[in-house]
Amino acid sequence: MRAIGIVLAGGHSHRMRELSQKRAISAMPIAGSYRSIDFALSNMSNSHIQRVAVLTQYNARSLNEHLSSSKWWDFGRKQGGLYVFSPVVTAENSNWYRGTADAIYQNMDFLKNSHEPYVVIASGDCVYKMDYNKVLEYHIDKKADITVVCKDLDENTNVDRYGIIKMNEESRIEEFEEKPVVAKTNTVSCGVYVIRRRLLIELIEQSYQEGRYDFVADILIRYKGVKRIFGYKLKEYWRNIASVEDYYETNMDFLKPEVRNYFFRQYPDVYSKVDDLPPAKYNVGAEVKNSLISSGSIINGKVENSIIFKKVFVGNNCTIRNSIILNDVYIGDNTHIENCIVESRDTIRANSYYMGENGIKVLIEKNERYDV
Repeated sequence: MRAIGIVLAGGHSHRMRELSQKRAISAMPIAGSYRSIDFALSNMSNSHIQRVAVLTQYNARSLNEHLSSSKWWDFGRKQGGLYVFSPVVTAENSNWYRGTADAIYQNMDFLKNSHEPYVVIASGDCVYKMDYNKVLEYHIDKKADITVVCKDLDENTNVDRYGIIKMNEESRIEEFEEKPVVAKTNTVSCGVYVIRRRLLIELIEQSYQEGRYDFVADILIRYKGVKRIFGYKLKEYWRNIASVEDYYETNMDFLKPEVRNYFFRQYPDVYSKVDDLPPAKYNVGAEVKNSLISSGSIINGKVENSIIFKKVFVGNNCTIRNSIILNDVYIGDNTHIENCIVESRDTIRANSYYMGENGIKVLIEKNERYDV
C-alpha cells in the first residue's frame, strides 16, 4: 500500500476509572486473548502497510511490553517495520506530548524519512476491522485533502463524548464538533484519517508554530472550511472503549456468535502476541454457559455470560455471572461475582460476594495471594 501508518496510543480517560491506573487504554485486554491496539495493528498489516509508528505516553509499560516484537503482526521485514515512539528529552524539546498533533510533530523524522505519499492515522482504543485501501481509494477519487472515517450510531446512543460530523450530499464534511453538549447528528468520527504525507507535515509544523497541539481541534475542525475534508462511512462493527461501560459492553459483544464469527472466522484475521500457555482446564464441578475461557485458566465453579482472560483460577462452588475477569486472577472458593470487572493479578479471598448493582463494579483487591 502507498501509505505509512501512525497509531495514536498515548491517551487515557477518567471514564475508565481504576482500569487505567495500570495501563493505557490501547493496552486494555479484549475478548479473552487480545489487546485493544491489536485491531488497529491488524488492520494496518492486512492493508499491506509496512511501516507503522505507535505513539505511546501514558502508563506505557504494559503496552511497550506487548509491542516488544513486531513479528506477531508481520511487521518484521527489511522494507518496513513497527516503530514505538515515546516522549524523549532532546536539546530542542523537553515536553511530554501536549496533544495528538504535538505527538506527531515530536516524531516528525518518521514522516520526513518515509517515501510513501499517504499516511493513515488510527486510534489505538477502537475495536473494528477495516481495509484501509478502500479508504485510500475513496480519498483519491474524491480528490480530498483529508478523509475521516465515520459511522452512524444508533439514535439512542449517547454521542456526547465523540467527535460529531455533519456532511453534505457529496460526503464533504460541513460541520465537525468535538464532544458537543447537544449533538446535531449521530454520525461520529471513528478516529481514522487518511491524508497526504506532505500535507500532514505542512499542517503539523504550522500548528506547532502557532502553539496548537491537537489534531482534531486544531487541524480537522480549524481547516474544515479551507481544506477538502470528506467522510467515509463505515457500516461494519465499530466500538470505542474509552469508558468502563463501553469497555464492558464491547467485551460482552464477543459472546454473540455473529460478532465472534465476524472477527475471528472471517478474513482478514486479527493478530496478537501469543503466550505459550496450556489450554483451559475444566475440573469436576465446572459448569460453563455462554462464556469465553482463555488459555491457562482453571475452572472449578460456575461461569455464565462472562469472559475469563488468561491464567485465571476459579475455585470450588464459585459463581461468576455477567462479569469480566482479567489476566492472572485467583478467585477463592465459595465466591460470588456478578456484573463486575475484576482487575488483573487480583486475589479474591474465599467466601467473598461482589455484585455491581448500580452499573458495572470495578473490583480491585490487593490481597497477598499466598496468604489466602
